[in-house]
Amino acid sequence: QVQLAESGGGLVQAGDSLRLSCVLSTRTSSTYDIGWFRQAPGKEREFVAAITWSASNTFYADFVRGRFTISRDTGKNTVYLEMNSLKPEDAGVYYCAGDHHSILRYSDYRQKGSYDYWGQGTQVTVSS
Repeated sequence: QVQLAESGGGLVQAGDSLRLSCVLSTRTSSTYDIGWFRQAPGKEREFVAAITWSASNTFYADFVRGRFTISRDTGKNTVYLEMNSLKPEDAGVYYCAGDHHSILRYSDYRQKGSYDYWGQGTQVTVSS
């Protein structure tokens, strides 16, 4: 069973950047589809971005498109979420999630239920 560990969160000002990392505890990380989700206090956990196991496709929520970039380094078993031009509404706990390349439809990459493995999350706080 794979474990995921997020890091890179912190307190930043609006307009700043952060890079989140998600490290997979497996040498076969390239066989996992990975998604990033976030959850603000009192709100549902929402989709942010995803990358297919082959890295051939990436998906973004409309509210981060053009500001966030998801990528992966299979040699380091790590998936990154580069976040630029951060806004106060981007604050929350960011979670990475993984699935062993069984997601079949592009629309399913945006669904929490498509992922079997979750990290503990990393807190992102953006001050105005």
